Amino acid sequence: MIDFAWLGAAAFTAGLVDAVVGGGGLIQIPAIFSVLPKEVPATLLGTNKFASIFGTSAAAVNYARRVRVAWSTAAPAAVAAFILSFVGAWTVTRVPADFVRTLLPIVLVAVAVYTFKKKDLGAVHAPVHSGLAERYWAIGIGAAIGFYDGFFGPGTGSFLIFLFVRFFGFDFLGASAAAKIVNVACNFSALLWFGYSGHILWQLGLMMAVCQVAGSLIGTKLALKHGSAFVRKLFLVVVSALILKTAYDAFSKIGW
Repeated sequence: MIDFAWLGAAAFTAGLVDAVVGGGGLIQIPAIFSVLPKEVPATLLGTNKFASIFGTSAAAVNYARRVRVAWSTAAPAAVAAFILSFVGAWTVTRVPADFVRTLLPIVLVAVAVYTFKKKDLGAVHAPVHSGLAERYWAIGIGAAIGFYDGFFGPGTGSFLIFLFVRFFGFDFLGASAAAKIVNVACNFSALLWFGYSGHILWQLGLMMAVCQVAGSLIGTKLALKHGSAFVRKLFLVVVSALILKTAYDAFSKIGW
């Protein structure tokens, strides 16, 4: 019961953070691996995805009710992400992800520095693409992030928010709303495989899903109440935590 309570609290916190800026896996995945160290990793990842898709879906619905979601960008990006997430998952079974593991903290540092220096980045919602150009950019970004999510994964939500802000001119709140749509597509794609292969602990997953949704509802309310400035600040905090976590993972993996 103590373990279940701990995982419930982790899922709640992950849902709250993920609803605002992504990065919920930074909290939930280490928690589930520490509580169930003898379980098959694929089963833990499948259970994590099962719980996460409920929290992300709840956030997506809440944003769609209160924020004007840029469906002309989010929809093609989500379709591309759904397809390429499968390809990424297939690729990781054949190609080691060590190179991505080593490169990731460097990319995250660049994202954090760029966001910190550009004080007005994401402050105003002023889309810069329309028509075919918007679709092509959306498909390209959705495909790249979908492949990354299936192949490796950490920081997917945060990367999506940054890319929507940087390349589409969205504010942080609008970018977070669009990112949730694409995140749901990535999670659902992965869940098809995990469910088919039997890698989900259903009872644990359902309990964590309920906690994820509760955290997601609070996180969405905070984002909507405090706006893009709040999302930007939390984004920088989560990206900084991701830098530390991924740098530790990368360098400990190669024996530094």
